[in-house]
Amino acid sequence: MKATIVTRYGPPEVLEVREVEKPIPKDNEVLIKVYASTVIMGDCEIRGMSLPLWTRIPLRLFMGISKPRKLVAGAEFSGVVEAVGSKVTSFKVGDPIFGTGGMHMGANAEYMSRDPKNMALKPVEISHEDAATLPVAGINALQFLRKANIRPGQKVLIIGAGGSIGTYGVQLAKNYGAEVTAVDNGAKLDMLRSLGADHVIDYTKENYFESGKQYEVVFDLIYSSPFAKCLGLVKNDGCYLLANPSPGKMIRAKWAGKKVIYDFAEETTQDLLYLAQLVKEGKIKPVIDKRYPLEQVVEAHRYVESGQKQGNLIITIAN
Repeated sequence: MKATIVTRYGPPEVLEVREVEKPIPKDNEVLIKVYASTVIMGDCEIRGMSLPLWTRIPLRLFMGISKPRKLVAGAEFSGVVEAVGSKVTSFKVGDPIFGTGGMHMGANAEYMSRDPKNMALKPVEISHEDAATLPVAGINALQFLRKANIRPGQKVLIIGAGGSIGTYGVQLAKNYGAEVTAVDNGAKLDMLRSLGADHVIDYTKENYFESGKQYEVVFDLIYSSPFAKCLGLVKNDGCYLLANPSPGKMIRAKWAGKKVIYDFAEETTQDLLYLAQLVKEGKIKPVIDKRYPLEQVVEAHRYVESGQKQGNLIITIAN
């Protein structure tokens, strides 16, 4: 089978699509024939090990100090169960499923074998491509916004709204009845309006920190956002959602004087099914910018790192 191997840490060119042995599922695993997967910024950061030092060190200990140990790229997938281990009772052969490969990744390949705890049945009404965008981006948007307990009429600001998490964030906040302001570069604003954003801001042209406006919820997806300035955008009884926190920001949050929420999302079957139902009912829609065949995964990584991606990028697997 074909799989995308991370040969070493570095630029997109370290990725190689190779012929490798098809995996055999362990007793607690399912073998999945992958139909669609994605490339997200997290994939690029792990491939390049371009993460902050506090996460880079434990990741290298887990994945390999000088180079990855048998790492197949790709976090999210949608496919069909081809075989099940003797201890697996949650799925059967032929089931369409979607989810993540966890920390072991492995989705940019024709087949993957994993513990099915981070997976769910895919409704037949949803395509494999749409389902593949939900397990990381959809889950992160859902779990953070849920913590904010948004009420109808509240004003929500989403910083970095044009990416995979942000496009789901805009739609989920609108489903909660919020008035949504989306921040990103000018090329993404029309797309954000089409998702229901009430207001859009091109951060390259407008300094929204000096607008004097405040919000009940600020959902910040950008690691480098200035903490104090973002906190100034939050009303006294509002909350600041830090989806990509640094240790410094987490420490400052303790004495911020306003509610600051930071956490790490966890894929659950219940939330995956909930998001799939929202897609099925037309309440949210996956935004897919580009599709690349598995053989062009290097080009896909380059595009994601360019910052131009709107929503999600799909890797199509020829089966």
